[in-house]
Amino acid sequence: MGYRIGIDVGGTFTDFLVVDSKGGFTLWKHRTTPEDQSVGVMEGLRELAEQRGMKTRDFLEQADLIIHGTTTADNTMIEQTGAKTGLLVTKGRRDEIELRRGYKENIWDPSAPGPFKITPRRYRLTLEERLDYQGNVLKDLDEDEVRRQVRRLKKGGVSSIAVVLLFSFVNPAHEQRVGEIIKEEYPEVEMVSLSYDVNPSAPEFERTSTTLVNAYIGPRVNRYLTHLIDKLKDNGFKHPLLVMQSSGGIAAAPSVAARPIATLASGPAGGVMGACETAGLAGVKDFISVDMGGTSYDVCLIRDGEPTIKSFWNWFHRYLIALPMVDVVSIGAGGGSIAKVAAGGLQVGPESAGGEPGPICYGRGGTRPTVTDANLVLGYLNPDGFAGGTLVLKTDGVSEAIEKEIGEPLGLNAVEAAWGIHRLTNAQMNQAIVRVSAERGFDPRTFALVVFGGNGAVHALAQADDLGISRVLIPKTAPAFSARGLLVSDYLVDKVRATLTTAGKVEPGKLEEIYKGLEQEADAREATHLEDVYTVLEKEADEELWQAGVPTKRFKHNRFAQCRYEGQTWDIDVPVNGKIDTKELAAIAKRFHKMHFEEHTFDRKEEDVMISSLRVRSRALLSKPPMQKVSGSTQAPRQSGHRQAYFGNGFLKTALYDGPSLRAGQTIKGPAIVEEPFTTIVIPPKWTVKLDKFGNYVATR
Repeated sequence: MGYRIGIDVGGTFTDFLVVDSKGGFTLWKHRTTPEDQSVGVMEGLRELAEQRGMKTRDFLEQADLIIHGTTTADNTMIEQTGAKTGLLVTKGRRDEIELRRGYKENIWDPSAPGPFKITPRRYRLTLEERLDYQGNVLKDLDEDEVRRQVRRLKKGGVSSIAVVLLFSFVNPAHEQRVGEIIKEEYPEVEMVSLSYDVNPSAPEFERTSTTLVNAYIGPRVNRYLTHLIDKLKDNGFKHPLLVMQSSGGIAAAPSVAARPIATLASGPAGGVMGACETAGLAGVKDFISVDMGGTSYDVCLIRDGEPTIKSFWNWFHRYLIALPMVDVVSIGAGGGSIAKVAAGGLQVGPESAGGEPGPICYGRGGTRPTVTDANLVLGYLNPDGFAGGTLVLKTDGVSEAIEKEIGEPLGLNAVEAAWGIHRLTNAQMNQAIVRVSAERGFDPRTFALVVFGGNGAVHALAQADDLGISRVLIPKTAPAFSARGLLVSDYLVDKVRATLTTAGKVEPGKLEEIYKGLEQEADAREATHLEDVYTVLEKEADEELWQAGVPTKRFKHNRFAQCRYEGQTWDIDVPVNGKIDTKELAAIAKRFHKMHFEEHTFDRKEEDVMISSLRVRSRALLSKPPMQKVSGSTQAPRQSGHRQAYFGNGFLKTALYDGPSLRAGQTIKGPAIVEEPFTTIVIPPKWTVKLDKFGNYVATR
């Protein structure tokens, strides 16, 4: 019997989902170890092995695939603990990264400070060289100067170097030669990031920002992945480690090593992919996915079963990342979000207690009230069955702390203060839902809500009440849904080449030649790693379940043209249908006008369309692990007890149900609470929840 294991590292817990060849799954959580995430990963694997009466080595030897989502890149940016980074640019472009194209997050505050500087100006050095926009050499590269500048960076203790030369995305010769010289002069440098390898497209600031962040986070991400791979190998795992990317696809760890920035914000992307699969099985195509963990709340709008992939204006940690990313809005709201009174009003988050020390009720030294503490006071959580029984919540002193820190300054008792924390948290999370829906022209009431994360189901139905949403899906695997998403994602390679031409003037054959080159490059670069994955799949004993869906043609190539009107600086990814010829070029322009009108409410059909870049998104469709169905029952569900829970107008006697004992078809009416091993589903009055055959709690109002 083989196993597939999805591992997603969160801010508070590391989630594990193990699926066997018959579709049976095991969900597990282990406390995240921020000082070294691999410690928590290996401890969780050891515990999973013990549950099966196995040693870790035996368990990992039987594992066919391990797909990992890591927050190392995000933590590096948040904590500002990346490599000491140098930047080499064309003369005259030294301050591109600081000018930021004039962008400010808050235009009403002229004194607002800029982002932390990944590279101080003294480590941003210029080179004598110049290409024109067609890649023609206007000024040769001065190799002696390159050597002098590299020695300066080495003397300054720089351990990672980014290289961004003007128009290198058209002709990379100068940039590649600089990379060779760096390795000659400074062979011990940890990483060299060439913009041509990271993001070979215009404009200049976007390319500089993306390449610089890649160089900054790269050494730490690669050290972590190498460390984890060694630990897995030493404990019996025989196959390549696969890693989630922010684009919603997976890749082999060695492929990620050259572009570790692709792991930035990859955790939320995994959850979205899991939501798409689960909602699809339930027949829901238009929905809003929400993920509430211990530290953050992530929201994504899905239409027709597909999330929006943004390839351009992605800002993370105040730096622009011009790479394809699942369009997720994140705010600082989770179970560990700290509540306080500031300027006479209640404030919740974005500061979080995390997993250490955690909420007061964790009993690990936390002293500041959090959302989880408030939910405990309101009666939503079972103190003896939290996190699968691995953590007993203490109740002593929790109400007192909430009353002292929140209630007394606001003239409230402990319960009223806890209810205020709960309601304000819901309001803040609903604002994020409005941002991805109503602010983009969509009525959230016409969408379903797909809820995951360990804390999501505690708040979801009350949120839906406030928003007017009448249908909510909560999967049984919701507490580890990002890990589930890893296991249903496909292998994805994204290649891009700049063109800087117009649809009305370019020769079709030239574009077709570029597309074919990108497709061949994707096939060649990933063939070795992908072959390992398919070899594993082909060896599965149960051919029908595990090989179904593996295509004969391994890569499916999807073409896009990144288009804009002349003078614009934002691209739209326009799908390309088949071979490029005169007819298809006209069709691309027509599609762009239509998409531009849908997104911006106007178009300019009289203008020619600029094609700034060509993009090929190559997807290898991996067979998906089978979904174990829940057996049905026509009998009424049996209550496991009662608890007093607060729903705004005082405490109500609330029925309790044991989630694992429920069967498909059984219906529960609120007020009620369903206790799953790693999450709690709070069902307010006027709501009804029914378990379907795929293990989804379908809630309707």
